[in-house]
Amino acid sequence: MVITSSFPTSLSHVYERIEKIDPIRYGQTRNYLDGAVTYLSPYISRGVISTKKVMQHILAKGYPLAKAEKLLQELAWRDYWQQVWMAKGDAINTDLKNPQPDVLHQGMIKAIAEAYTGIKAIDEGILELYETGYMHNHMRMYVASVTTNVARCHWLWPARWMYYHLLDGDWASNALSWQWVAGANSHKKYYANQENINRYCRTLQSNSFLDVPYERFDTMEVPDVLKTAYMPNFTTALPKQEPIRLNPNLPLCIYNSYNLDPEWRQQQACNRVLLLEPSHFEKYPVSPKVLQFILELSRNISGIQVFVGTFNELIKACPSPEIYYKEHPLNTHYHGYQDAREWMFDVHGYFPSFFSYWKKCEKQLKADRKSVV
Repeated sequence: MVITSSFPTSLSHVYERIEKIDPIRYGQTRNYLDGAVTYLSPYISRGVISTKKVMQHILAKGYPLAKAEKLLQELAWRDYWQQVWMAKGDAINTDLKNPQPDVLHQGMIKAIAEAYTGIKAIDEGILELYETGYMHNHMRMYVASVTTNVARCHWLWPARWMYYHLLDGDWASNALSWQWVAGANSHKKYYANQENINRYCRTLQSNSFLDVPYERFDTMEVPDVLKTAYMPNFTTALPKQEPIRLNPNLPLCIYNSYNLDPEWRQQQACNRVLLLEPSHFEKYPVSPKVLQFILELSRNISGIQVFVGTFNELIKACPSPEIYYKEHPLNTHYHGYQDAREWMFDVHGYFPSFFSYWKKCEKQLKADRKSVV
């Protein structure tokens, strides 16, 4: 398995990755662990760049829509999951469409957490996650399938485990994808057998518990190695609050772990604060590696200061005449002026499936391309 390159936090490296995007090779190879993926997801999920910015760069290169469509679809999936979160709120933390079938365990499967499932590619993928904070999207599906559908564990705690370690942690994308695999946000479970894993991970393993035809999965007993579950304890140790200096006569721009856009309102003189709310990290804890990544990305924002506390505590510390923040499902308790996010398309609201959402997006995409031509 290929260990990915690191995820540098300087803007020059981020923009360099945007320049290197090859949507044609992406479409041809994205399912392979060594495929031409963009490695932009941590910067998108943390709000450093937007899905729209990436799309505009791709379209400006003049690629035919048919050849760029797969990458544009994958970008749109992130917007789609966010739209579902905005519409459903905390309901995404429960089985959204159907009760997950055949659940035996709550909590986390020990062999998954400790990377000793015996499936070579999966165990290496988990170790890669711990080392780099990244896991290929196809590998995420494999891990989720083994955890929920083979080990028959409810999806919630394993999804929290993965989110905890992901630099690109986006709770909507993560939770709803796990539900999709487990059959709680879809009409059927997702399975991958050893042949599938060997193909896309370029391994040659045989005689594993996954080395079976697909029709065997529905009647398969839980393998012994996957029978031990435990209740994990995920916590985030936030930094100690250092003194900050705020000008009460200037507007206040509030950043958080999902909005680290260095270009946001940069022409405006204002206080710039990265707000780390303990209640948020109690509900959605992240690892020390992820927290450090967030803090390092924030340093791209000129004049940024860090405030550890609640939104109301920040407002008391800086009673500014104007408060600005960006739209996000977790910002509903903020008050002030909400700036719209840079969505790829003017398509909003809840759609029961991605492809009903994408159909509307595609219509706008083709109309916009035609008007430019």
